[in-house]
Amino acid sequence: MYSCRFISSLAEVSAEQWNALLATDYPFLRYEFLWAMESSGATTRKSGWEPSHLVVEDAGELVGHLPLYRKHHSYGEYVFDWSWADAWQRNGLNYYPKLLCAIPYTPATGPRLSLRQGIPAQPVCEFLRAQADISVSSAHVLFTNPDEDALWGDADFVRRVAPQYHWFNRGYSDFEDFLAAFSSRKRKALRRERRLVAEQQVVLRRVPGRQITTDLWRHFYHCYQMTYAKRSGHGGYLNQAFFEQIGQTMPDNLLMVMAEQHGEPIAAALNFHDSATLYGRYWGCLREVEFLHFEACYYQGIEYCIEQGLQRFDPGAQGEHKIQRGFDPVETRSRHWIVDPRFREAIARFLDQETPSIHAYLQDARQMLPFKRG
Repeated sequence: MYSCRFISSLAEVSAEQWNALLATDYPFLRYEFLWAMESSGATTRKSGWEPSHLVVEDAGELVGHLPLYRKHHSYGEYVFDWSWADAWQRNGLNYYPKLLCAIPYTPATGPRLSLRQGIPAQPVCEFLRAQADISVSSAHVLFTNPDEDALWGDADFVRRVAPQYHWFNRGYSDFEDFLAAFSSRKRKALRRERRLVAEQQVVLRRVPGRQITTDLWRHFYHCYQMTYAKRSGHGGYLNQAFFEQIGQTMPDNLLMVMAEQHGEPIAAALNFHDSATLYGRYWGCLREVEFLHFEACYYQGIEYCIEQGLQRFDPGAQGEHKIQRGFDPVETRSRHWIVDPRFREAIARFLDQETPSIHAYLQDARQMLPFKRG
């Protein structure tokens, strides 16, 4: 009754068709976000992110979709499989291209497969696995939410877990109420960080998406590029056209934190949000100020979540330093189908060994949280 196929560009469907199938207001699956990636050049064959989105149709009508890319490298994914690629190469085989279901450059857990009510999910998962068997080394689904994770498991995709650090709103009335849950020593340490930022004459303000001006976008992008260049020796993955486009097409999902010192803008952080979660995504600074990164990227976000009643703050990948600032260690999930049965068995053994160590780490890491015992 329905069919699956791949499309090489989001231009082949309309924003109305794509967005009509979304079951949540998760911002990164919206057509506007994915199209801004593609049209700005961030997800093209040249960038190594070749669009190959899976669409499900019933009599020519779009009834489902899965964001999908033929990847020609492993950059920008945050689930690291470089050792897998190396194993393929050492055996005289090609790991790339591979099929990747992910939000480009965005390690944020959320929905991936969108289907009209009544369309079964399992045949779509099995279609992707079958297509991988024909043309690539493997297929990967990254940062799945718990419900979808089980679907891919039913299709024999092996499971991989990794740690992240998320803040949860436990009904706090304000930031001081949040700090009241800390032990005395940890509470004093965090207050000191915020005080030292203020003593350096840094003023921060939160700017909703509709109030972000052209000048603010220009300043933010300059900070973003400068910080990438300092950290990695090259500019960021995304260009100014991408940021300006999402500023126009999805302003209600954006929050910018601006930092000024003596009236001069020196840093900026860009967040996305939906009705339940704040997602910290991009940061940059022109001048190093002690503890400013924590203030702009964490504490301002926590305050915003409390004020707006958001339930969770996902500040991005990595960073054990988040734990002592009240971010809980949590498990993220990805699913993987390996075509070659020899490598499939080897990776399954590897994951059988890796998973218990990740779980043990998460258990130990939770002991580092700053909250009062009990």
